[in-house]
Amino acid sequence: MSLPVDDLECPVCCDIFIDPVLLSCSHSFCRECVKRCWETSGSRECPMCRKRASKASPTTNLALRNLCETVQVARRESSSSEKEKEKEKELNCDLHGEKLKLFCLVDKQPICLVCHMSKTHKNHDCSTLEEAVIDCRGELSTTLTSLQEKMDSLKIIHSNSNDTIDYIKNQAIGTRQEIKAQFERLHHVLHREESERLAALKREEDQKISGMRDKVSEISEEMLSLEESFNFLESELNAEDMALLQNFKGTRERCSSLPLGPVTMSGTLIDVSKHLGNLKYSIWENMNHHIEYTPVTLDPNTAHPYLILSDDLTSLYYSGLSYGCPDNPERFQMSAEVVGTNALGSGSHHWIVETGSNRDWLLGVTSVSAPRNVVISARPENGFWTLCYRGGEFRAMTSPPTTLSLATEAPISRIKVQLDYNKGTLCFFDGSGYDRLLYTFESTFTEMVLPYFYTHSQHPLRILPESVMVTALRKEGSAQVV
Repeated sequence: MSLPVDDLECPVCCDIFIDPVLLSCSHSFCRECVKRCWETSGSRECPMCRKRASKASPTTNLALRNLCETVQVARRESSSSEKEKEKEKELNCDLHGEKLKLFCLVDKQPICLVCHMSKTHKNHDCSTLEEAVIDCRGELSTTLTSLQEKMDSLKIIHSNSNDTIDYIKNQAIGTRQEIKAQFERLHHVLHREESERLAALKREEDQKISGMRDKVSEISEEMLSLEESFNFLESELNAEDMALLQNFKGTRERCSSLPLGPVTMSGTLIDVSKHLGNLKYSIWENMNHHIEYTPVTLDPNTAHPYLILSDDLTSLYYSGLSYGCPDNPERFQMSAEVVGTNALGSGSHHWIVETGSNRDWLLGVTSVSAPRNVVISARPENGFWTLCYRGGEFRAMTSPPTTLSLATEAPISRIKVQLDYNKGTLCFFDGSGYDRLLYTFESTFTEMVLPYFYTHSQHPLRILPESVMVTALRKEGSAQVV
């Protein structure tokens, strides 16, 4: 005969008794439950009937404890038995109830012998469960390794992405500062131009006003003289006849000496057209003396980490230390290279590079698709057309390189690179003032190219600025400035 489970539950925790105790009022509780109730209420009362317990330490209810322990053991055995049945059920086929003994290699699932003879799996290759476990574990281990590699790769990308965010912020700060600095220099030029023009206007204003004041003073003196002559002549007209005749000769001579005709005042106004005529164009033309145009601008996002570029992106040198740039796909990673910003795909272009004391450089062009993350020779077959200076020798980087015999008294400190894309020629000249041809590449370019620079020297290579020419074209009643 078994008791209902409810009779074996503690009224406080509503679970099967653990170390039950019996109070004097015949109610039973878990020892810990009644202890907590007494600590909370501050009095030793039965949690059910509120009758005061006669003992500070209640007596253990041995019979109830043994019965509860028996129920707990029975529950654990029942649970273990259920688990065994479930496990055994999992080892049997759901369709036929037979024990699973084979593994279908086509459907990737365990099957029984009946399944193997059925239409579903009749012609499928199978293996034993032991072999399948080894194969599946191996495949899953390989997948796990692949996933781990992907996870490691993603962690690196995640870290690099955060570093790239910081780099972008630093790029923005540096670019913003350079923009402000260049505008400050332009503002200074404009302010100086404005001051000079206002000063010129002020000088002309003072000069014209001073001249007019002198003229006004001169006219005032003449007016005073005329007024005196007028009064004298009027008095003579009112004199006696004999007196008028006696004084006529002197009066006539006095009146003939007076200025006749209107006073002319030409050129007295400010020459406004001189100050305002084509003012914006004149200012812009004068600004050209303070503005430099560089035909090639270096792309810092392609520069090798050991290269240092100038703030205006017109010079580079090798530092030997990485400045912490991100590993972006556009960047050269294997050698100290950098390319220009604008791709060239037609027309004629040229730029002059000041090499100075640099004794280790390559200059020329490279195709836009040339690889940047592998070691590769700078040769035409790899998409590079370059002139090299190393070890005191000039070499055209053909296949194999062509050593150039250059008889020159003074060292070549400037190289002029001239590209005619449509004709397929790339020429190198001595840009030190002699304009002497050093070498010409002839090629049929199949894609756009970029100006290319390499150096392994701490002496900078600098792209020289060129002057800007302004020409006015006049056409049938209209003028166009280019």
